[in-house]
Amino acid sequence: MPEDNNEIVKNNQHHHHHHRRRRGWVLFWSILGVLVAIAVIFAGVAWHNLSVTTSDMYSTSGANAKRNARQVLKQGKPVSILLMGTDTGALGRTDRGRTDTLMLMTLNPQKKTTTIVSVPRDMKVNLPGYAAYSPAKINAAYTYGGVKETINTMQKEFDVPIDYYVLVNMKGLEKAINRVGGIDVTSPLTFSFEGSSFKRGQTYHLNGEQALRFSRMRHEDPNGDYGRQQRQRLIIAALLKKSVSYKTLLNRSFLDTLSDSSQTDLSMKDMLTLARKYSSARENVKQDHVEGNNDDEGGVSFQSVSSDERQRVTNLIQESLQN
Repeated sequence: MPEDNNEIVKNNQHHHHHHRRRRGWVLFWSILGVLVAIAVIFAGVAWHNLSVTTSDMYSTSGANAKRNARQVLKQGKPVSILLMGTDTGALGRTDRGRTDTLMLMTLNPQKKTTTIVSVPRDMKVNLPGYAAYSPAKINAAYTYGGVKETINTMQKEFDVPIDYYVLVNMKGLEKAINRVGGIDVTSPLTFSFEGSSFKRGQTYHLNGEQALRFSRMRHEDPNGDYGRQQRQRLIIAALLKKSVSYKTLLNRSFLDTLSDSSQTDLSMKDMLTLARKYSSARENVKQDHVEGNNDDEGGVSFQSVSSDERQRVTNLIQESLQN
């Protein structure tokens, strides 16, 4: 492996919770790409703009396929999508970066349910394609082997199929929120971070920069990174709600921001299928997370996930993928 990549991962794995502040506040606003497609299809507007956008975003993963994803969509069966957020683009970075946020989402049109499971970025894993660099944090999978290694690692750790993925880099989040005129969120706790203050139970209208501050803080959260994940999901929901509108769909600059900052193996045809067969899955949203314990090994701070917890998450995902 090239020396510079070794250094990247070395820095990644030796980061401790109390060392330098990490810019790992990436939010999966790009999932709105799928839901925006649904709105566009039903509304019959901005079709050309969205077609160009989704074409620019498309990229296959190269990961090991556990099943035929196209057939799953065609038959309208429950489908899984891995949502990945990278810190690429932060502070002028041009390297591949890390997946500082991972969420596995399943859409079940029969049960009319969407299930979202957050995975801690410091989860201790063995990378299937890079055994020599294991154990490693799960966010190092992207640094070593990109989307392919991340998907393969997730499938190995939880023994569930990942049909599609959506990847977004943090550089576009602030722009996306600003493009829709800001978002409204209610803070679940009282805290201050980088000049912004929030009070529990109070609703705020946030621009892109403020939304990043709201979602980044974790050291002062009594639930640590898990609390941060909760605030990330609040931002996701707010952006989804704000983005699905005629004004946004007709906004070429917003769609350009989407394509410049996102990557997915969902084609326009796949999105059309999702629109026709999976819209009912939005009626109920279940949220969960993988729970780990602090594990310091060789000076590296991991989140160690027990076999029982892994099995619990596996059962949850497998159940959500049943008709």
